[in-house]
Amino acid sequence: MEKTLVILKPSAIARELIGKVITRFEEKGLLIVGIKMMKLSEELLREHYSHLVSKPFFPLILDSMTALPVIVMCVKGKDAVEVVRQMTGTTNSRKAAPGTIRGDFGMSGQENIVHASDSVESAEIELKRFFRDDEIFDYTPALIKFMYASDEV
Repeated sequence: MEKTLVILKPSAIARELIGKVITRFEEKGLLIVGIKMMKLSEELLREHYSHLVSKPFFPLILDSMTALPVIVMCVKGKDAVEVVRQMTGTTNSRKAAPGTIRGDFGMSGQENIVHASDSVESAEIELKRFFRDDEIFDYTPALIKFMYASDEV
């Protein structure tokens, strides 16, 4: 099963949406195998968003992502990267479909509630950036047989 990174951004923290967002992932059948709250540094954000550092809007990203702490999660499941991306919706929350996290909770392109890895390769890199190996746990919930067919786990 795949693992992917999800960040609940300061906009989710400020708007007290933590429980609602996490519940969506859990209700879908994804496993939270790593979770912590942290304050992001400019150095870490420059590394994480290195592909955007030269863009004129990068200072807005810095301001937004350092306004409050974030919650970083390692989410595990079959095709987790794709499933999480579908659940989060498009980057601009105003254009995100109803039923997605951004579509239901956001109105902004920047203050868009969550970050989610965009590929399996990105997820591997991003998870190493935010988690030590001993902060990600491997467990099998008792109800796994009701979440997946036996040939999917």
